[in-house]
Amino acid sequence: MRIAVMGAGSLGTIIGAYLSKGKKQAVDLIDVNQEHVDALNKSGATIVGTVEETIPVTAITPAEMNGVYDLVLLLTKQVYNDQVLVNLRQYISEESIVLSLQNGVPEEGLAAELGEKRVVGGSVEFGATWIKPGVSELTTAAESFKANAFQIGELDGSITERAEKLRDVLNLVGGTEISTNLIGTKWSKLLVNVAMSGTSTVFGCTYGDVLANDTAVTSAVMLADETLEAGQASGVEFTSIAGIDVAKTFKINKDKSNLSEVISMARKVFEPQALLRASMLQDLEKHRKSEIDYINGEVVAKGKETGTPTPFNDLLVHWVRKAEDEKSVPVFEESLVPFKQLIEKNI
Repeated sequence: MRIAVMGAGSLGTIIGAYLSKGKKQAVDLIDVNQEHVDALNKSGATIVGTVEETIPVTAITPAEMNGVYDLVLLLTKQVYNDQVLVNLRQYISEESIVLSLQNGVPEEGLAAELGEKRVVGGSVEFGATWIKPGVSELTTAAESFKANAFQIGELDGSITERAEKLRDVLNLVGGTEISTNLIGTKWSKLLVNVAMSGTSTVFGCTYGDVLANDTAVTSAVMLADETLEAGQASGVEFTSIAGIDVAKTFKINKDKSNLSEVISMARKVFEPQALLRASMLQDLEKHRKSEIDYINGEVVAKGKETGTPTPFNDLLVHWVRKAEDEKSVPVFEESLVPFKQLIEKNI
């Protein structure tokens, strides 16, 4: 099998490295960063953090792609999908599989562009941070990474032979489950990103910093609750992710009587990812446009569509867009102020 890892950033570097390790597959790690590509080819993919390992890989830029890939793991940011998909079409056949591992819920758009037959959806359940060219930090505990790395699924929820083959391939990286409710799976992962990536970005900090601060962690669970409300209003049935039933874990009662319980559970659930810094925050630090419109912005859009109030997501999207426009990075203590005011108003 010939595999392309499109977007060899923090996650793609780790995924591509472990797919390459067994040398059973022909794997190309593809990225626009020439310095990163050169480092990967010269020294291998170095994984640090909760794992310490260097693995030889083959890396290329999109301009160096050739031939046809049997499997494409799509890890590029949605903001670049237009140009990425135009280029990708040249290197896939009718039988090729494109596995979306992007944040948010991009599958419908990908199926429209590439053909529903080609697209399988997926969710990455571990975290990573790009350190420097050739080096990626695994921020999820090693045991959690090996047990729960991916969920994948056909768009129609069926269990197919190709999904089972994909699971076997991805098991080379970490534990992979096949979902019969892909939309529920993707929205469950979206909930995690909305709550933790969103707060990490708007407060300019790690997940651990969010969990340690009462205002920040309260904001996180309110963001998660709004995601549940907006998703369920549009018919989404949320699934378990990494063994956690998100609908039960993060549902806040109307009278907020269980808020402290939900906060305690959030701190416990996300503690293994305490070292993680959101990729959207890394984008702000590099003065690049983030995926905020496809993460917290997705909840805002669905809230408007269903008439579901989303004040915490509205506020977060506003401040992240402001940081993008100003090419600035949020300061923790300053960003807490408007969220503390919103909490006092709503709780």
